Amino acid sequence: MKRSADNSKWPTVVVVGGGFAGLELVKGLENTPYNVLLLDKQNHHCFQPLLYQVATASLASDSIAHPFRRTVAPMANVSFRMAEVECVDPEKKELRTSIGIVQYDLLVLATGSTTNFFGNSDMQRQAMQLKSISQALDIRSDMLQEFEAALPLWNDNEKRRHLNFVIVGAGPTGVELAGALAEIKKTVVKREYTELDNALMRIILIDGLPRVLNSFTERSSKNAQRYLEELGVEVWLKTTVTGSDSQGITLSDGRTLETNTVIWAAGVRGVIIPGLEAALNTRANRFEVDGMNALKGDANIFVLGDCALMTSDAAYPNGHPQVATVAIQQAQLLVGNLKRKAKREKMTPFTYHHKGSMAVIGRGKAVVDIGAYSFGGFFAWLLWMFVHVMQLVGFRNRVMVLARWAWKFLSWKNTIRLIIRPYIR
Repeated sequence: MKRSADNSKWPTVVVVGGGFAGLELVKGLENTPYNVLLLDKQNHHCFQPLLYQVATASLASDSIAHPFRRTVAPMANVSFRMAEVECVDPEKKELRTSIGIVQYDLLVLATGSTTNFFGNSDMQRQAMQLKSISQALDIRSDMLQEFEAALPLWNDNEKRRHLNFVIVGAGPTGVELAGALAEIKKTVVKREYTELDNALMRIILIDGLPRVLNSFTERSSKNAQRYLEELGVEVWLKTTVTGSDSQGITLSDGRTLETNTVIWAAGVRGVIIPGLEAALNTRANRFEVDGMNALKGDANIFVLGDCALMTSDAAYPNGHPQVATVAIQQAQLLVGNLKRKAKREKMTPFTYHHKGSMAVIGRGKAVVDIGAYSFGGFFAWLLWMFVHVMQLVGFRNRVMVLARWAWKFLSWKNTIRLIIRPYIR
């Protein structure tokens, strides 16, 4: 860690996880009386809301990734180590990691979330996921490989198994991914795979709930479903996947569907580090925290974002939604509270300010909920683009994303269709 004679006696704050919460916290603690150490098993921050565009060949992976060292290097009191945390020992105030023992005075867990399969072991074995850049690249390679595998086949029924793309979960990730695949069907497959009848390609979006984007207003939900169906996406609601094998899936209504590609986007669960089981809510798979995000039973440990379960906020008695805005706001408040703590002032409890929800379905089609207002269409699409570009980390990434979006808008082409790293099942 970076230490000098001036800061050698400052408390050490170890931050585990460089997602939205962790990176926001680290940036906020620059030039404060703390020695800060960021730990992450990757060497970069990933902007997860745009992972689906990497998966569907619209963006390069480096457009949505930002190296931690580019952020941390100029900070005199902040260091970074690439390491995986194996467990916490709260009594000794230390972490066991892949690079050895790390000691802390204050610990902040911002480990984010992973895919929740809700006990469906078949899907856990068979389905693809979309939580990291490597998984997005797997989906991209699989998609392009399925197109190539379908081309030499003479039997349409055999082709269909390669061209049936199933997405389980009609939340924002599933809806956005389905819309992007539908646009590929209408443009890339039609224009570049001319020997292949693009009508054979199907995109099926499955959800057990009665409507898509269930957390949005009913108006936005209806608009989103209409946009999807206009693009040719088949939306199967009140339906769940009960089983799967290498040939396809079985549904709760008894139907079967032959497919090689199933993408699971049905839910998330907190990433838990062993050693703090006393504060773990096993039903939610999240650590219970108080109003200041301090771990239940340990005032020296704070938990932020998807892995934190705060029930003290009256508006969210079952915990806050596992979205980036919650993580960022909790990190911002903790920055202020740690500054207050250094001055021996009273800490302030967290209150979530919901700024709205948005999802893009395709070119010129998006839905937005802000306060009492719900709207869709072209203006919502422009607003979605502006918000996501501004949230990206780093000027370079913003320029790269804008340039690729501009090219795609003008050319109607997804820019990256290279099978560099073949996906092997």
